[in-house]
Amino acid sequence: MAPMTARQPTEGPTNLPRITVEVPVLHMGSAPGAYESLGRYVESLRSQRGLHMTLLHLGFLDRLAGDIVAWTQGAVKPETAKIEIASWLRGLPRLDGFLGKSERLITLGGGRVSSLEITVPLVVHDYQTLLVQGLHVVLDDIGLDNIDDFILSSPALGYRSPRWLPHVAVGKARSKHQEPIELETVALEFGPSRIRNEVALPGVV
Repeated sequence: MAPMTARQPTEGPTNLPRITVEVPVLHMGSAPGAYESLGRYVESLRSQRGLHMTLLHLGFLDRLAGDIVAWTQGAVKPETAKIEIASWLRGLPRLDGFLGKSERLITLGGGRVSSLEITVPLVVHDYQTLLVQGLHVVLDDIGLDNIDDFILSSPALGYRSPRWLPHVAVGKARSKHQEPIELETVALEFGPSRIRNEVALPGVV
């Protein structure tokens, strides 16, 4: 199965940490104010400190476990699903930091979110594919059938299409479904991969 692009996640309870595999943006642009200059195209520009690129979105783990329980008609218990997924995540190899670039601002999330479309090295695409393949394996080990169908239909995972588009969300689009905007090349430096909210995973002390 090909890599995937996630929907803009719906808001959920604040006490449920969202789990993703991502890489942080360490540096953007070759001149001071390069990021802030995007404000001319974007409404409510996000803080640069929290910018990241998602490699795999798992959503709220409790909800994902609930989707698995429903898919298996109760044959898999929610705690079993959560522990298996957490163990897989903790055992993932780390992707080293890398350089990327962007030349276009696009809208995602149903046309509501402005994002930099990112060109990344092949090794990043390979790593993202490895994540999807690993998700297949862990779901198979848990006891799911028709795994492709499950992945594309799970509300918790929220995948819209079987294609991963490297991007960094930077803020709210000025208008819904805004046309892509061509930019002068923006260089980006990304840090090593990490699991967002890893401390919230079962078994982590």
